Amino acid sequence: TGGHHPVREGEVFNTRYQALRKLGCGTFATVWLCEDMRRKKQVAVKILRSREGFAEAAQDEVALLRCVNSMRKTDRAGENIVCLLDDFRMIGENGFHILLLGMLCLVFEALGPSLRCLMGNYTAQGLPLPFVKRSLQQVLAGLRFLHEHCRIIHTDIKPENILLYGHDRSLQRILPDTHDCDQGTDSRLKGPGNALGNQLEESDLMSIKVKIADLGSACWTYKPFSKEIQTQPYRALEVLLGLDYGTPADIWSTGCLAFEMATGERLFDPQPGKYFSRDDDHVARIIELLGRIPPQIAYSWNKSTKFFSRPGALLRISRLSPRSLHSILSDRHHWTRHEVSPFASFLLATLHYAPQHRATAAQCLQHAWLSA
Repeated sequence: TGGHHPVREGEVFNTRYQALRKLGCGTFATVWLCEDMRRKKQVAVKILRSREGFAEAAQDEVALLRCVNSMRKTDRAGENIVCLLDDFRMIGENGFHILLLGMLCLVFEALGPSLRCLMGNYTAQGLPLPFVKRSLQQVLAGLRFLHEHCRIIHTDIKPENILLYGHDRSLQRILPDTHDCDQGTDSRLKGPGNALGNQLEESDLMSIKVKIADLGSACWTYKPFSKEIQTQPYRALEVLLGLDYGTPADIWSTGCLAFEMATGERLFDPQPGKYFSRDDDHVARIIELLGRIPPQIAYSWNKSTKFFSRPGALLRISRLSPRSLHSILSDRHHWTRHEVSPFASFLLATLHYAPQHRATAAQCLQHAWLSA
């Protein structure tokens, strides 16, 4: 079906999983918080749409997740990726709707809301840097595991695909309040005295951990499934230009994620204009921040005239306003010089124009800013 799945609260899937409430709904799937009646624990069940054309993608996602499960036995870094617990297809029992028959369901460990929910309460100043560093260490460890051990490119690193979790009872009391913000409602983390999330004690915040979720768009390093990957603000230059991509595309997205977590604003937020597209604006913003794109990169694509009239000159945008990471952090966000330099060094390593020279996840983990 192309519309919403006809599932109701209280319905039982596969005689084992009882739907408690909907957690989210996207183009390709709906996710439900369910009770695993056999193990007596809560899980997240992702129901993949059965519309023609989605079946192969669903099988690819299962293969990727099974690879992750297999490889996590040899590397603890696999704990930074959400765990697939079970998969099954809907069957015609217990009064299931006929439209659900044959739909593939993936069962995951139940985690908290996305990082986007937490960031929504820190928009003015960004998240505390100790939490940013700790979270990035977990994300990068997960990417190192995916890239090196599983030979998988995630292709969609962004705040919505980083999920929060915690073992402390106080956190279990805090986190469920924000489930609805993943569905677009105005939810807020509650702290003492019903304060907003930015009033949370840093010790509480530091007890929150993160995991990479949603491998629905992921692919093998040796077998890309699509030329068009990544959500626009986190899209790597090589993907914008239509070039071949690999694991460095995830690192570019992680650099954009790091800036957004630390400052509360997107590093690149391209918008279309009257005479140019969103992609045109995106390339222009990248050049404004990082400088001229070398001709060997800009013109390594046989359709380079889509963006460039000649080496270094954009086709539809003539006026650029150069800016530097240092000036943005110091002037707009009032960071001190002592804070700016190491963070800018970390970001620039993730945003190198040439993917082969971009820092790997393992190299990012060794960067002085992250380990300080």
